[in-house]
Amino acid sequence: MEHVRLCLNEDVAGRGVTAGFERWRFRHNALPEVDFGSITLRTSFLGRSLRTPLLISSMTGGSPATGGINARLAASAQRRGWALGVGSVRAAVECPELTATFRVRDYAPDIPVIANLGAVQLSLGYGVDECRRAVDIAGADWLVLHLNGLQEVFQPEGDTAFGGLLDRIGQVCRSLDVPVGIKEVGWGIDGDTAQRLYDAGAAFIDVAGAGGTSWSQVEKFRSPDPVKRAAAEAFADWGIPTAECIADVRAASPNGALIGSGGLHSGVDAAKALALGADLAGFGRKLLGPAVESEEALEAKLAQTELELRTAMFGIGASSVDELRGTPRLVRI
Repeated sequence: MEHVRLCLNEDVAGRGVTAGFERWRFRHNALPEVDFGSITLRTSFLGRSLRTPLLISSMTGGSPATGGINARLAASAQRRGWALGVGSVRAAVECPELTATFRVRDYAPDIPVIANLGAVQLSLGYGVDECRRAVDIAGADWLVLHLNGLQEVFQPEGDTAFGGLLDRIGQVCRSLDVPVGIKEVGWGIDGDTAQRLYDAGAAFIDVAGAGGTSWSQVEKFRSPDPVKRAAAEAFADWGIPTAECIADVRAASPNGALIGSGGLHSGVDAAKALALGADLAGFGRKLLGPAVESEEALEAKLAQTELELRTAMFGIGASSVDELRGTPRLVRI
């Protein structure tokens, strides 16, 4: 719950870096030749049909309070047809009494759910059994392993054994009986790194680029070490902007399943992410405040995001997500 409190109440956004979507603009189409009511957000990802190309990114779980947040996120995602990620399930793998805080299937029986573990745990004794346990706890369709090296440096309890991690990731990708993806936590994944991960067996990449929450800033507020707190400030502008990550990964891996997240603020940002090559667009901290406030506030924010996305599509004459992805009307400025 401490991470949630800090994300809501402290300035934990990256400074001096943006997600990069302001560098791209859609060329308005005054004659779209599309009926607004006929525009569809339906898409598919990893063989699953989705009512929207939108994802609630992994955020929370592991306490009674955050379990309630997960329940609201799941219920709203189910109603709106968004995919859903849960926070790191490690807490429940190691403390079974926390399992209920990650069980979202009672609220979201139909949408894709993504379980989540820190990839570095594979260097510290975790293997396929623990990954399978995380998937079972969340009732998940897919597993994502997150890469958060800089966060681990500044965490009071951080684990930084990242050597040889690619081989361990590959073993899990090849052995687990659900698709395994890799995500960053806010500093981005470039095209070369993504290609190495795809080659190792990753089913999808979530770039989770810079421009939103900076986890070095979050850990700065948690650390009792004055040296680490001061050093964290030097990394407030670290990372690869999300828009750049999406374009780079898509250019390097034209056919790889790709999620664009990190600092998205609106459905227009989501439209740009999709036009740049993402298959899904993910939202994290932008949804946390409404999720804490109430289910009604969260649902209103999801509906607003969908309306913004659909309106952006109308504004360029794209009647489907496939047409949006192929549009020539997104230009660099």
